[in-house]
Amino acid sequence: MSLDFISLENIQEIAHQYGYWAIFVGILLENLGIPLPGETVTLVGGFLAGNDELNYWLVLADAASGAAIGGTCGYWIGRIGGWSLLMKLASLVRISEVKVLGIKEKFSENAAKAVFFGRFFALLRIFASPLAGIAEMPFAKFLLYNFLGAGAWAGTMVSLAFFAGKVVSLEQLVKWVGQFTILALLILVALIAVPLWLESRQVEEVTTDRSKV
Repeated sequence: MSLDFISLENIQEIAHQYGYWAIFVGILLENLGIPLPGETVTLVGGFLAGNDELNYWLVLADAASGAAIGGTCGYWIGRIGGWSLLMKLASLVRISEVKVLGIKEKFSENAAKAVFFGRFFALLRIFASPLAGIAEMPFAKFLLYNFLGAGAWAGTMVSLAFFAGKVVSLEQLVKWVGQFTILALLILVALIAVPLWLESRQVEEVTTDRSKV
C-alpha cells in the first residue's frame, strides 16, 4: 500500500486547504489506529501558526481534542473487543494465556503512566488507549490521564513547531522529532523487554534446578 499521499508536502497542502479541520481529523484518525503521521500533522499546524497562517490556540485545541477523542474511542475499542482479538493474536504466535494475563497485569499496574507518556512515543501513541481498555483501567481514571496526556503532547508539539519553526525548516524539524520518537521507543522497549527476559531466564533456571533434584 502506498503512503505517498501522506508526505510532508501533501500534509502542508491539505492543512492550507482545510485548516483546523485537517489538523483535528488527522490526529483523530491516527489515534483510531489509521496509519497517519499525527505528529507531523501537529508540527505542520504549529509551524503554520508560527507563520501567522493559523491561530496558535486553535491549533493547540484541535490537536489536544483530536488526540483525546481518538484516545477515548481507542479505549472503548479495546474494552469491548480487544481481549478476544489479543488472545487470537497470542495463539497465532503461540503465547500462552497465562503469559498474556501476566502482561495484562503488568500493564494494569502502569496503565496511567502508559496513557499519559505514551503520547510521546511512536506507535505507543496508537496502542496505549486500546491496551488501557483491554486492561480494564477504570474509565474515569483513563479520562483524566488521557486528557492530561493529550494536552501535554499537543502543547509540546505545537509550541515546538511554533517557536523552533522560526529558526529551522519544517522538514528538518519533522526529521529531528521523528528520529527522537523512534529512539525513545527503542529505549522504552529495551527497558521493558530486558527485565522480562531476565525474569523468564530466572524462572527457567529455577525450573531446571528443581527438575534435577
